[in-house]
Amino acid sequence: MTTQQPETIHDPRWGQVLARDGRADGQFFYGVKTTGVYCRPSCPSRRANPDNVEFFDDALAAQRAGYRACRRCRPEALTGPGERIAELCRYIESAETAPSLQELAERAGLSRYHLQRLFKAQTGLSPAAYARGHRARRLQDALRQSDSVTAAAYDAGYESSSRFYADSSQWLGMTPSRFRQGGHQATIRFVVGQCALGAILVASSERGVCAISLGDEPESLVTQLQDRFANAELVGGDAEFERLVARVVGLVESPGLGLELPLDIRGTAFQQRVWQALQAIPAGTTASYSEIAERIGQPSAVRAVAGACAANTLAVAIPCHRVVRSDGSLSGYRWGIERKRALLKRERERERDQDRKD
Repeated sequence: MTTQQPETIHDPRWGQVLARDGRADGQFFYGVKTTGVYCRPSCPSRRANPDNVEFFDDALAAQRAGYRACRRCRPEALTGPGERIAELCRYIESAETAPSLQELAERAGLSRYHLQRLFKAQTGLSPAAYARGHRARRLQDALRQSDSVTAAAYDAGYESSSRFYADSSQWLGMTPSRFRQGGHQATIRFVVGQCALGAILVASSERGVCAISLGDEPESLVTQLQDRFANAELVGGDAEFERLVARVVGLVESPGLGLELPLDIRGTAFQQRVWQALQAIPAGTTASYSEIAERIGQPSAVRAVAGACAANTLAVAIPCHRVVRSDGSLSGYRWGIERKRALLKRERERERDQDRKD
């Protein structure tokens, strides 16, 4: 009678355990059911019976399954995934050109598949998308400092001019030459007024509304716009534009009414995914940063979600005021925590009034 072999011995990870392969440390852990201990693949302890072995992607999963750390190989002392990915982020940011997935995997001692999955879980982006986002920041710096647009593309790590111009259009909202000149020849219409929450500035490029800002002093709002579009032609809005501004002010006064306007949204692919998720939050309700991370399919990217909220330049139109901490308390808001509280209060009151009418 033939004895059926355990499935474990057909798992490639078992071969790495048998070989005590140190390169696999951190890629996975294995637990031994008879001892209740989990180990790293290179553990020098006596080999376990494969019938009693199960694999885990990380130490936390092994601990949750009831295993304790091996005292010989100290698997809990391995660098955690967050620290490992943070080191890779620093490496990507310091590289002259974007490292390949294979290069990053070898540096981290992980398979390409495992690295891709772990990186995306920690940052909300693939390594390639993270590199593109960092390149966008390098692009802006290079355009400000380089002698020419061609030199800026090279300094920012671009090997393809078509990709350079496609990215610059998306991230800058204008041609590289125009951005390099501080928005020279770009026309930004704007109006500053007053609303229930203080001063309000609404600005629009040829693409659509590019800024909705709230503040205490109108002058500071104009200064911020000037800093953002240093050499653009800033002009006061005409009567048609002022009607658009009135609609924006109406949204501030009664948030939740909805505002169908063309928006000039400039940001990385990840930021735009977050902003789309914010626009789907119903008026009068809130969502936590972790819930938004879940909704975009990146549950571990909570900090990145918070960063995208902070980068939003379109108050109310992209309702980052509807995002709160997990316990329901209010966190920071670009235009002041009291304005965030007031907007939420107005939305809830309007929804209650609407419910009474219904």
